[in-house]
Amino acid sequence: MELASINHKIAFRTQSLGTKSQCLTACMDEKLLRHIFSNLLSNAIKYSPQGSTIDFSFVCQQGCAVFQIEDRGIGIPIADQDKLFDSFHRASNVGTIPGTGLGLAIVKKSVDLHGGLIEVNSEVGVGTTISVTLPLNNL
Repeated sequence: MELASINHKIAFRTQSLGTKSQCLTACMDEKLLRHIFSNLLSNAIKYSPQGSTIDFSFVCQQGCAVFQIEDRGIGIPIADQDKLFDSFHRASNVGTIPGTGLGLAIVKKSVDLHGGLIEVNSEVGVGTTISVTLPLNNL
């Protein structure tokens, strides 16, 4: 993703809060993970100013993998946040930035299929943090 977007940097961090053996094995669907991360990272890039850094972190804790993607982009208005995962819904402040409104619906379905949880924390003009928590061995 970083190579495709020469105007943004992706900073990846990882840590383990459990025993090392907890994080060595995971049973997850590779294709669904690709949908989750490609959509979340492309959105972070698309809605962030050129030259900004996207923070992507991974923490292994209590039998779960917790992924967090944080941008410093346009943010999501509070009025749009409850419809965020609806198909074809786009936030009211996207202007002319292209998109279909399907990406986050696909992400949510992919997270649900893993038995996981997705949380969004966003403020207009400040940025968005999306956290995805997936059980390590739930498939």
